[in-house]
Amino acid sequence: MPPAVDRMPEDEQVVHRRVDEEHDAADDEELQARSEVPRDERAQAREGPVRGGGRGRHAPHCTGPAPSGAALPLSSLRRLSAGGPFRAGTAGESGRHRRYRARSIPPVPVPALRRLRMIPVALTIAGSEATGGAGAQTDLKTFHQLGTFGTAALTCIVSFDPNNGWGHRFVPVDPQVIKDQVEASTAVHDIDTVKIGMLGTPATIDAVAEALDAQEWKHVVLDPVLICKGQEPGAALDTDNALKERILPLATFVTPNHFESMTLSGMDAIESVEDLKEAARRIHESSGAVVLAKGGVVLPGEDAVDVFYDGEQMVELRSPKVGEERVSGAGCTLAAAVTAELAKGATPLEAARTAKAVVDSAIAHRQGGHAPFEAVYQGAYAG
Repeated sequence: MPPAVDRMPEDEQVVHRRVDEEHDAADDEELQARSEVPRDERAQAREGPVRGGGRGRHAPHCTGPAPSGAALPLSSLRRLSAGGPFRAGTAGESGRHRRYRARSIPPVPVPALRRLRMIPVALTIAGSEATGGAGAQTDLKTFHQLGTFGTAALTCIVSFDPNNGWGHRFVPVDPQVIKDQVEASTAVHDIDTVKIGMLGTPATIDAVAEALDAQEWKHVVLDPVLICKGQEPGAALDTDNALKERILPLATFVTPNHFESMTLSGMDAIESVEDLKEAARRIHESSGAVVLAKGGVVLPGEDAVDVFYDGEQMVELRSPKVGEERVSGAGCTLAAAVTAELAKGATPLEAARTAKAVVDSAIAHRQGGHAPFEAVYQGAYAG
């Protein structure tokens, strides 16, 4: 088999191996002979009368018998290996077709294919950010890059306003629609891992809490987005309080940034890695969740330092800073990468280490545009 076959999904490898085992050089010789027939004669063979009935023109997708003068491409032969329209002895069927059907390969049952194609599934409950640099769009791209099938329930629509300093225009999704989306995803897929991002309103938070209560979850990863710039300060405060009261207690893993670490820990300032460690400790003690507190570009020094704490291990995750400016979607990518890895069976610390590497790559390969900020790009991460 060609080396590329080894990288195909397992079910496709099965078909390729069976075709190769049944391969006959006579087929190749016949195809080569037909390719040497002048173009006008091949056209006449395709469009002329067909022996044994049938239509005069045959395409690879047709379900009727092929005309005796027409040659099917190898791609069609491979389709025949999974069960095609031809039967041995059918009128109008060429000798090559009959030889191929005579030793046809039993099709791989569809249920078996589905079992082979099952991969981990994760759900993101987050806002839509139209430019693709953050929110559910970034979550799904991160899931995909890490080999996890992603589903999404949108909580709000956020669009930047280029005519007003690129501020956020925020539109919440109806709470019942949010619950309907979660219900649909969990009805179709077996999902025990969820990532929660932008919620935005107390009503949304209530709806998400109710949706989560409908089943048991192994991993609930919370990216505690505490401020939406499209909201009034009073509304933002109500949302922050609702998030801490309804969602934080459900979380098994929390990924606060510098500001969110201060808010959730009750600290007035975080100015060093030691302060960040203290914040992570306090958040864990109040919530019981594993904490990955992000220092990012805010803390001084050449390294971007994040702190992992699970109640037993306090681990610094360091990497050189890639510039001194924040990049849109970095926080979403980190939490989504943690979610994808947990869905695949990684330990929390393993998931945190991989997520750190994914974010480093996404920032290094950032996507520019006409806005005064850049966005992460996950596609360059190779593991």
